[in-house]
Amino acid sequence: MKVTLNWLRNYVDFDGTPEELTERLTLLGLEVEGVERLAGPFEGVVVAQVLSRDKHPNADNLSVCRVADGQGERQIVCGAQNFKAGDKVPLILPGASLPLKAGETQPFTIKVGKIRSVESHGMMCSHEELGLEPEAFGLRREDGLLILPETATVGQPLAVHLGLSGSDVVDRKSTRLNSS
Repeated sequence: MKVTLNWLRNYVDFDGTPEELTERLTLLGLEVEGVERLAGPFEGVVVAQVLSRDKHPNADNLSVCRVADGQGERQIVCGAQNFKAGDKVPLILPGASLPLKAGETQPFTIKVGKIRSVESHGMMCSHEELGLEPEAFGLRREDGLLILPETATVGQPLAVHLGLSGSDVVDRKSTRLNSS
């Protein structure tokens, strides 16, 4: 049976860590095969708002954007064409990694870098880059960036915006009575 920690806390008074709960369940004779963080693939991805979009000085198909990420403003170089100033989009911050795709063994980690001699501090994301099916979250599928609703809160973790609890965990496989 799979259960989330937040669901369990609705029924049991427990304020410990997932690791402490796993140990307690094991001592009670229940086997926990693993713990998975639900928002893991979206760690370091926040809702951002595009403040401005200007033509890249050294590339016809790129834009230099100023975005608000809830902590401040940052400059992002972007190749998508389907957005405008004022749109809210997913932003993966430097140091975070994109979710692995089928066949990949190493994640792509975002770094501060220069794209055609213009510095970029993160990456605005499409649904494909995030491995999302937008319709599952009531979002529109389109080529380019994933455009979030106007009601999205700037700086909020994407997982929370999508209704996934950023701090929730689930038993990965099953919890069953230990036969020994």
